[in-house]
Amino acid sequence: MKEKDTTAVPSPSSIHRSDATPQGEPEQPKQAAEATTPAASGSGAKTPAEKKRSTRLSDDKRFKIFSGSANRPLTEEICKFLGVPLGETRLQRFSDGETHFQLLENVRGADVFLVQPTCFPVDQNLVELLIMMDALRRASAGRITVVVPYYGYARQDRKDRPRVAITSKLVADLLVTAGANRALFVDLHAAQIQGFFNIPVDHLFASPVLVGYFRDLKLPNLTVVSPDAGGVERARFFAKKLEVPLAIVDKRRTDINVTEVMNVIGDVKGRTCLILDDIVDTAGTLVKTADALLAQGAEKVYACASHAVLSGPAIDRIRDSGLEELVVTNTIPLTEAALKVPKIKVLSIAGLLGRAIESIHMETSVSTLFN
Repeated sequence: MKEKDTTAVPSPSSIHRSDATPQGEPEQPKQAAEATTPAASGSGAKTPAEKKRSTRLSDDKRFKIFSGSANRPLTEEICKFLGVPLGETRLQRFSDGETHFQLLENVRGADVFLVQPTCFPVDQNLVELLIMMDALRRASAGRITVVVPYYGYARQDRKDRPRVAITSKLVADLLVTAGANRALFVDLHAAQIQGFFNIPVDHLFASPVLVGYFRDLKLPNLTVVSPDAGGVERARFFAKKLEVPLAIVDKRRTDINVTEVMNVIGDVKGRTCLILDDIVDTAGTLVKTADALLAQGAEKVYACASHAVLSGPAIDRIRDSGLEELVVTNTIPLTEAALKVPKIKVLSIAGLLGRAIESIHMETSVSTLFN
């Protein structure tokens, strides 16, 4: 089917095209300037990676970043951080919702990074991601790295009841089949999901950004709280970085999006508590955990999470809760209603993702970002 024969009727908001480097400064860690400049060797000799890659990303014509429609502002921040233009594309939708995607520049042999979280609407953004990868593969891109700040379907990573699908594995297979050569994720719901992929996976954590924020707040008598047993390792790492005690909430899930807080393990009386989670969806678990901590004598309760899904009654629950503040990252774009809630604060991870993308392209260590 030729493009001139299509019956697509796109609205102005459904067409995305980048013509220049995006504007606006993202929040950057203090080391951002150092991180974007490769260290020169003492002997002056170039390493194999330096021979293959330009020392400046802005001069490297084979380095390209493209964005889906799920979180374009985050991709623009990443490009601004790295000093490179956002790749030009055209995304349209037929009147029945079918996606039509076209690359507007040459990618033959290029090292391409495609940024697209699979957040709401999950299925639409996932299919859009698959179509974009297929276009890149058919355009002979040298390597396709899919950057998924939020990995949808990650919570269905095992058979926790009879006759259910393991959709996180299914999505992994779809991404690889569509053409992904490498994947970059932020705070997967379960670290073992990396094993579902038969390609190299880099797993980032938003903790450096979140830890820095709460360290600067200097909250008195702070205790980090894990809202369930599955998040203990994440909370322990957070508590170690802040050099504060750890507490755990014993949680029982009675149904999808329905939890019942049982009891608090650890001393929280008279202390400031910080609940740490990876995903805030309906906020039921978060609010019940905060109530349980306050009932046990906690002075104040803060919360932070990597992914602000905030579906259903989440915004109202957070607004009416006993939380002092909920700090999230911009892996998922917040709705206008969520942005109007004073208790919700958003931190940018554009710098973290930008340095990781640069490390992958330059073939240097990504793990050093967390040292």
